[in-house]
Amino acid sequence: MKKIQKQVDDWVNQYKIGYFKPLEILARVTEEVGELARELNHRFGPKKKKSSEQNREIEDEISDIIFALVCLANSLNIDLDKAFKKTMDKCYGRDKDRYEKK
Repeated sequence: MKKIQKQVDDWVNQYKIGYFKPLEILARVTEEVGELARELNHRFGPKKKKSSEQNREIEDEISDIIFALVCLANSLNIDLDKAFKKTMDKCYGRDKDRYEKK
């Protein structure tokens, strides 16, 4: 994830404004998650699109969320490689017997 974090950092740092404040970034993450939820609900849930609404690509919505989360991590100097390793260690440690295996 270091490459992704650097790529985002390089893009953000070309502008004077830099990173938004963490709560502002969280608002962006929330907005992006809402867009993903809306698209999933239209495709797989009971709510159908209005005739005036266009389809959004689910992959684009997920990528927007990742971008915003990387901005948040970068603004807080979080190494996502280390953080993700800790999460996976929990999955293979604490949660290894949590679900029925295939």
